[in-house]
Amino acid sequence: MGDEMSAVDLPEREAMEFDVVIVGAGPAGLSAAIRLKQIAEETGRDISVVVLEKGSEVGAHILSGAVVDPVGIDRLLPGWREEADHPFKTAVTDDRFYLLGPAGYARLPNWAMPKLMGNHGNYVVSLGNVCRWLAGKAEAMGVEIYPGFAAAEVLYDEAGRVVGVATGDMGVHKDGTPGPNFQRGMELRAKYTLIGEGVRGSLAKELIARFRLDAGREPAKFGIGLKELWQIDPAKHKPGLVQHSFGWPLGWSTGGGSFLYHLEDNQVAVGFVVHLNYENPYLSPFEEFQRFKQHPLVRDTFEGGKRIAYGARAITEGGFQSVPKLVFPGGALLGCSAGLVNVPRIKGSHNAVLSGIQAADAVAEQLGRNRKHDEVLAYEHGWRASEIGRDLWKVRNVKPLWSKLGTLAGIPLGALDMWLNELTGWSPFGTLKHGKTDAASLKPAKTYKPIAYPRPDGKISFDRLSSVFLSNTNHEEDQPVHLKVKDAALQRVSELGTFAGPSTRYCPAGVYEWVTEGTEVPRFVINAQNCVHCKTCDIKDPNQNINWTVPEGAGGPNYPNM
Repeated sequence: MGDEMSAVDLPEREAMEFDVVIVGAGPAGLSAAIRLKQIAEETGRDISVVVLEKGSEVGAHILSGAVVDPVGIDRLLPGWREEADHPFKTAVTDDRFYLLGPAGYARLPNWAMPKLMGNHGNYVVSLGNVCRWLAGKAEAMGVEIYPGFAAAEVLYDEAGRVVGVATGDMGVHKDGTPGPNFQRGMELRAKYTLIGEGVRGSLAKELIARFRLDAGREPAKFGIGLKELWQIDPAKHKPGLVQHSFGWPLGWSTGGGSFLYHLEDNQVAVGFVVHLNYENPYLSPFEEFQRFKQHPLVRDTFEGGKRIAYGARAITEGGFQSVPKLVFPGGALLGCSAGLVNVPRIKGSHNAVLSGIQAADAVAEQLGRNRKHDEVLAYEHGWRASEIGRDLWKVRNVKPLWSKLGTLAGIPLGALDMWLNELTGWSPFGTLKHGKTDAASLKPAKTYKPIAYPRPDGKISFDRLSSVFLSNTNHEEDQPVHLKVKDAALQRVSELGTFAGPSTRYCPAGVYEWVTEGTEVPRFVINAQNCVHCKTCDIKDPNQNINWTVPEGAGGPNYPNM
């Protein structure tokens, strides 16, 4: 195979057949795989299941806070607490909520918080380690897991039904020609295909558009979550302490907040979430996170400590009214691909696990009836009346109230609405709408002044490139750029000219730059090797002019325990 090989010369892809193909070895996909094998064992049937994972290993691309509500794990693996090797080592012991000002803070009384916001009975964990543990369970039951293989294409039959996925070709040069190590992708064909890619996955995005799964729903809403893992002074370590805040450094009209979780082994996970419906194009979520760590409430925690990991990930925030139709001919959406995060709780893994279980139950029933490639309607019809639907229904108005009224008015009204939903099942607001998309919320730069962020001190606050280094991000350099700009002229005229280049600020990894060399027209530079797969560009670009696609398998971050 030479570099001059044309597309017509490409060999046919090899194909493998399974009952169920699952895209994504996150909590949703792995739970679906385990549940399918449990049903196979219970019924004496053979159900073949394969899981594709684009990360170099299971957990490599998993990033979450995470305080996990074990309701899903209890349902999936009821005897897990008796096992010695489970990852749930640190139970929540102290739960705190703060409102921050520039130099001070006020602690909110726990008794005033809606019951759903309480974290006692939950666990502080590395969600990546949870997924590694689940993967071990799945493999022991006969599930095939292929890490390092990115599902790049949905396969359809003549009737337009989904019949599987294909992995991307490997060893392709940047100009699109096959290199000396070229390998054709593999087709994995299935009776049912479950999509658990996480937030804003490229295949889920295609399927939602193709089958109009979002018809009649509110627009999808998102946030960006940035996280660091620290090794701190043992004298400051408080295992099980869970701390959340909102307010400073964000203005009252910009939604978001922080988390600070004390895990085992003197480790602390600290993170910051910015809702992506912010209006100011000069705002930088990464810089806001670095500013937050300098607040008197938290700075002392990091003094004398060492930052050992960094990462970033988009978060689904639309909730109940934005969840798309979950099924399509031949498969279903799971977990964050389905938008099942509970925003005020900053939790989605419990619903991800439950969605995997529910989808697996419905798929297994169809397989038992010798069905294939149709809509698994039991899953679509059942989730609203399940634990998932009840969880999201109670908080459905928190995000729109926060967005419309700002932090000072929106948060108290959101809390009141949660209380009323918990106590009476009724809300005076009904079900509020979200309105515009996050991309459409950005306003022209002429209405704002640039924000002068402080320089990092290299001890508590850091720059982007040293942070990306800690994410262990790597991509094969000589491969096609996986961040596709649809219209270069539009990017220059609008993204730069009208909005002052917000991509250089919303990206948490320094992927995008506007470079002016001499008197030349500014050039849009994409440092794709830096990409941590957060998908923020795909969400926030004001013209929806950037399309995130999967790079070669095993590319991207390699999170050890995030």
